[in-house]
Amino acid sequence: MTITRDSNFIGGQWRRAGGTEHFEVTDSATEEIIGTVTAATAADADAAVAAARAAFGQWAARSPAERAGYLKRAAEELQLRQTEIATLVSREVGMPFGFSNVIQAGLPVLSFVSMADIALSFPFEEQVYNSLVVREPIGVVAAITPWNYPLHQIAAKVAPALAAGCTVVLKPSEVAPLNAYILAEVFEAIGLPAGVFNLLTGTGAEVGETLVAHPEVDMVSFTGSTGAGRRIGSVAAQTVKRVALELGGKSPLIILNGADITAAVTAGLSGCFLNSGQTCIALTRMIVPLSKLAEVEAIAKAGAESITVGGPFDASTQMGPLVSAQQRDRVVGYIEAGIAEGARLVAGGPTPPDGLDRGYYVRPTVFSGTTPDMGIVREEIFGPVLVIQTYEDEDDAVALANDSIFGLNAAVMAADQERAIAVARRIRAGQVQINDGAFNICAPFGGYGQSGNGREFGRWGLEEFLETKSMQLP
Repeated sequence: MTITRDSNFIGGQWRRAGGTEHFEVTDSATEEIIGTVTAATAADADAAVAAARAAFGQWAARSPAERAGYLKRAAEELQLRQTEIATLVSREVGMPFGFSNVIQAGLPVLSFVSMADIALSFPFEEQVYNSLVVREPIGVVAAITPWNYPLHQIAAKVAPALAAGCTVVLKPSEVAPLNAYILAEVFEAIGLPAGVFNLLTGTGAEVGETLVAHPEVDMVSFTGSTGAGRRIGSVAAQTVKRVALELGGKSPLIILNGADITAAVTAGLSGCFLNSGQTCIALTRMIVPLSKLAEVEAIAKAGAESITVGGPFDASTQMGPLVSAQQRDRVVGYIEAGIAEGARLVAGGPTPPDGLDRGYYVRPTVFSGTTPDMGIVREEIFGPVLVIQTYEDEDDAVALANDSIFGLNAAVMAADQERAIAVARRIRAGQVQINDGAFNICAPFGGYGQSGNGREFGRWGLEEFLETKSMQLP
């Protein structure tokens, strides 16, 4: 059954979208249309901002405990719909259901719960000598989110914004928008005050630009490409509003001499190919000792070729399709360019996996024999493509890791944890995984350089949505 969404959620009500354009949402494994969404217009965006502005005063005046209560009730409702969310996102994006159930549906629940807990203990006021320093909500927030981890990225913005006392206008990606409507339904079901959360689906050129430029929007929180981030920063500067940007990455994994090569390379493949490589923190550059290159290539080849690629709902599938034909073609173009540039193809390639001509599938691909100037080494591909680079010593490895405009994520694998930490301190990235260190939703997340600015998750994520006021007392 095709899902039809022709309304926006504005001011606590479902209002028919004013646009004439319709977005078709496709099942990434079958290429079948699973939903249609009517585009919002600039006028719809104005109405959503007006509703958020009208609701702001009363929402900001509520106690942190009251706001946290709404977040926890939202988490409970999302958990009740976890299977529905995981199934929908697997169809929209292509992630295998087992992963989707934990990541795409599970992490949003954790975001709401963790942010509620943080709000209950956060020092919104403190005495500093003769000053009362208060942290107040910044105001109306425009949240613009991507398609690769759609509801997770939405929750990473909406939960802290609401916890801080802000009101929100959300514009999810038109590529995978259907899951966002579930969140709007959840807020409606729990009785979130009208206008505190508003949902629009439209293009960046019309709705996104309207929100970013809007004089009644106090902050823009954006996750997406570095190119789009540059545009948002430029437009937002005209009204001098706060901008938080979580952008692209080309994340390095340094495998130090003495590390368990098989374990390190295997972990690196998982870190690169999760969600078919459609992950901003994907470990797409594997930096290894020159003396171990042949061994690394053999392990990487065997590992990549053993990955089961298939439909998201097949229990044996380890990697699903890409999100769209456009994304598949983009990734295949990079693979073809890498071959043309002279990189050595270790595994995979530009042709689809055997028996998977329908659906947006790309084979897990590994390149070696690369040089630092190649496009496949320098640019974010956003697909299942790994490049292997070699180093002579630790200084060389760190230099290669830092030879990028990006600085979102990195990893270091070593036999000695203290040595790994010492190397990690030298890497210019907002997050570094040490050996098998897991993602922590209560730790700050964000990038250096052209990977963006600002931080999400934990108390750092809450602080992004607060202004600081100092009142000097007698």
